[in-house]
Amino acid sequence: MPERPLPLWAAVIASAVAGPVLALAFPGVGWWPLAFVGIAFALVSLIGRSAWGAFLVGCVFGASFYLTHIEWITRYLGVIPWFALSALQTLYMGLGSILIALAYRWMPRVLPSRWVQLTLLPLLVGGLWAMRELVMGSFPYGGFPWGRIGMSQSESPLSHVVSWTGVTGLTFLMVVFCAAVIEWLRAVRWRDARRAAVTAIPSVGLAVLLLATPLFPTTDAGPYTVGAVQGNGPTGYFDVRTRNAVLNAQLAATAPLYGKHMDVLLWPEGSMDSDPTHDPSTAAALDTVVRKVGAPLLANAATQRSNEFFNTSFLWEQGSGLTQTYDKQHPVVFGEYVPDRWLYSALVPDLIGLLQRDYTPGTQPPYMDVNGVGVGLAICFDVVYDDVIWTGARDGAEVYMFQTNNADFRGTDENLQQLAFARMRAIETGRSVVNLSTVGTSQVIAPDGTEIDGLPESEAGAMLTTLPLRTGLTPAVVLGPWIQAFLAWGSIAAIVVLGVVVFVGRRRARSSAERTRTAPESGDSDAAVMASS
Repeated sequence: MPERPLPLWAAVIASAVAGPVLALAFPGVGWWPLAFVGIAFALVSLIGRSAWGAFLVGCVFGASFYLTHIEWITRYLGVIPWFALSALQTLYMGLGSILIALAYRWMPRVLPSRWVQLTLLPLLVGGLWAMRELVMGSFPYGGFPWGRIGMSQSESPLSHVVSWTGVTGLTFLMVVFCAAVIEWLRAVRWRDARRAAVTAIPSVGLAVLLLATPLFPTTDAGPYTVGAVQGNGPTGYFDVRTRNAVLNAQLAATAPLYGKHMDVLLWPEGSMDSDPTHDPSTAAALDTVVRKVGAPLLANAATQRSNEFFNTSFLWEQGSGLTQTYDKQHPVVFGEYVPDRWLYSALVPDLIGLLQRDYTPGTQPPYMDVNGVGVGLAICFDVVYDDVIWTGARDGAEVYMFQTNNADFRGTDENLQQLAFARMRAIETGRSVVNLSTVGTSQVIAPDGTEIDGLPESEAGAMLTTLPLRTGLTPAVVLGPWIQAFLAWGSIAAIVVLGVVVFVGRRRARSSAERTRTAPESGDSDAAVMASS
């Protein structure tokens, strides 16, 4: 077993500190270097731990992080969803921590070389951490990929890395760097300057790679003018509203754009109170809007087909009405639908009773052709799922338009965290992004992640912004699924192989020891020969 840098009590304290420190790296505080501090504390607490010890400190880390990072859930929904979601994520963190602790235990036994500890061990630790993030972002019910470490770097010099590796790849490299520095500190003797310099090569090389990696260039495809309207209507779940109050707020905020040139008009998620495919008055209002702006309207509403409900983005064109649709692929579990309703209704009937209808996941590609320009789409929570973003780019998106409704989380970090995700998606795909909220904060983001235009929170307003279109796929879009598969399955395979080698070695050592104990000593053998004579 490797030397333990910390006793168990100190490891528990370190992991409890690691969670809030890591949370501070995300918006609203956004002190991105603290992500490395949080990772380092979490890793040091796992070195030399038993399986149960690793599970304990991993759970402490997970609880202290998620209870801090997603505290905004309590804004309207109370503490039950906050504790339930944090508990599930904490369990995953604990289980994943066991594998990381096993990597620290088994790698030195199988490959005791110092350079293996400085290179291969950090790679395995980073791969296992990335694998844990991927599992947490997938299961159950589509997962919750909100706390991915790579997303904390939207304002950092490292953000350009995601255009090459995707968010998972950036998480991997950050953890590898922290693990490499820890191994260097464990290996070095400070009185030996030459040895310290030589063994620092892996850490320094990775730091240079992270800092020097440029943004992958995509190809300029000309200008594009977008009108974007933040109506600031009563769109919260518990907001008191009159009939068409949300639609009227959008119409009032759109009025300053009438008569101005634009290629498309964008409204946010939940930008009207009724389904325009079933309500003639709403459809007539949209006809008036597209006639006055002289451009198609990309809007969003709850729609019904047969007995199913959808969170639908749609293109409304003059003379044609609704021409294209995209239904949200990842409705928010326990927010927009309740899986296994019979079970959870028995557990928390009052909370589940608030959700009277379930949204059905969409199946259309997150892409629309708007007068010859490819527009990639994501509706609110969709933005955290790689598959939605990458599919849009591969289908030909030249710009992204993200529609969201943050009204239930006014005044919390949720809005700023989601905005940071949108910024990372712009960098990852090399595309401009219009991230539009019903209540703010809304922004137009350039392909390099810089802000072009914006509207503050809780204010009605409109933007008329010319942004660059882009073509060409980044390595993150092309290779992202392969990178994720390699990191996940490669790390699992590596830890299994190490475990098998350690297990076989133990059995051989045990068999050898048993043979040694049972073999007769030479003196006893001679005496037996003489007696038989």
